[in-house]
Amino acid sequence: MSRLAPWVLLTLGWVWGCGRPPRDTVAPTAEIQAPADAAQANEPNLEFAPTDWPMWRGAQADGVAVGPAVPSTWSETDNVVWRAEVPGRGHSSPIVLGDRVFLETANEQAKTQSVLAYDLKTGSVLWETELFRDGFESEMHSENTQATSTLATDGERLFASFLNDRSIWLVALDLEGTEQWRTNVGTFASKFGYSASPTLYRGLVLLAADHQQGGFLAALRRETGDVVWRRNRPAKSSYASPRVVRLGTEDQLVLCGCNLVSSFNPLTGAVNWETRGSAEAGVGTLVTTGDLLFASAGYPEQETLAVRPDGSVAWRNKTKSYCPSLLAHEGHVYQVADDGILRCYEAASGRETWKQRIGGRYRVSPVLSGDQILITDMQGRTTVFKADPEKYQQVAVNQLGEEGFASPAISAGRLLLRTASSGGGQRKETLYCIAGSEKPAP
Repeated sequence: MSRLAPWVLLTLGWVWGCGRPPRDTVAPTAEIQAPADAAQANEPNLEFAPTDWPMWRGAQADGVAVGPAVPSTWSETDNVVWRAEVPGRGHSSPIVLGDRVFLETANEQAKTQSVLAYDLKTGSVLWETELFRDGFESEMHSENTQATSTLATDGERLFASFLNDRSIWLVALDLEGTEQWRTNVGTFASKFGYSASPTLYRGLVLLAADHQQGGFLAALRRETGDVVWRRNRPAKSSYASPRVVRLGTEDQLVLCGCNLVSSFNPLTGAVNWETRGSAEAGVGTLVTTGDLLFASAGYPEQETLAVRPDGSVAWRNKTKSYCPSLLAHEGHVYQVADDGILRCYEAASGRETWKQRIGGRYRVSPVLSGDQILITDMQGRTTVFKADPEKYQQVAVNQLGEEGFASPAISAGRLLLRTASSGGGQRKETLYCIAGSEKPAP
């Protein structure tokens, strides 16, 4: 897809925005109003151990790891604790809960979509559960997969989202891989496939599905899969995952895309505010630092902007980070453009403090471990640089495999990286666990 112009993609999320119409129409997904007492729901916030990486971009969905830093350097032989084969193909990022690693995959020959569990200490496969057979989406870009969304876990269940049979499904499994429930959340008219990942808030699973025939944003009960609320979205294709952030004095469900930066009440789906900006198609998940929210999108328009808790714009510019999410740290925002240009902005003012071209093309989102940022390009090359707002400081460049489309997970000094290679003409995916010479605590 990156060979086409114009292109638009997902990250682990990636999809794209060329102007091809859908092959036919789908039945619209009806809105569901939240019950009158939804705003009074008093389920507690979820809590995770520092070693957990329970959903897309970690426990806070911001790409920032806590605990020991991962190594700066690695190779096929250095600092690899274990490697495990991943059957099939997928861009789903790994997640970590306790001593287990989970991810989605799809077998393109058998036309199956599945969830896998690995032992975090050894890399051995604990179980594989097939969720769908057939129903694959034919309108799929070559750089997307049938298993691109990243799982989420509440500590008791795994929540897997898949596009199958022209609908978005959410399936709950227990930690041993036994299905608990499944819900057809709504229809989906694919242009290039699906990429958004679920996020969790109190007793809810939140899911976005923007598409060119009119998508939706929905909340389901974690325990039962019942839809609590579902609201319509503009008829535009976009691919970002929702996130709940604390802005001002309120928790806000925020999402970028459809030429909007949008904020909703996560318990009811009511609109707090919507600000014109970003682009029609966005992929990256929004980030915050201080009391500002940052968004960047890139097709066909391109824009990066900072938004206040009430939706007013603090600053904006005409750069873009279309597939990779932004990363916010200590009053600054780091941007990885799809074409390999890094930028650092002062969060409050939008002033660019440095800019550096590192080359490569990027579909994954950066992560922060210790004082270093890691970003992997499409060819499996990971650049490590300092989270320094004053100047670009490269630490290392590491190569694993030949493809990099899944964002990494981090747990207690371990880096979990999903890559692919095509040695001997046969494509093979591998999950690596990378750690320093001193093995991290379990």
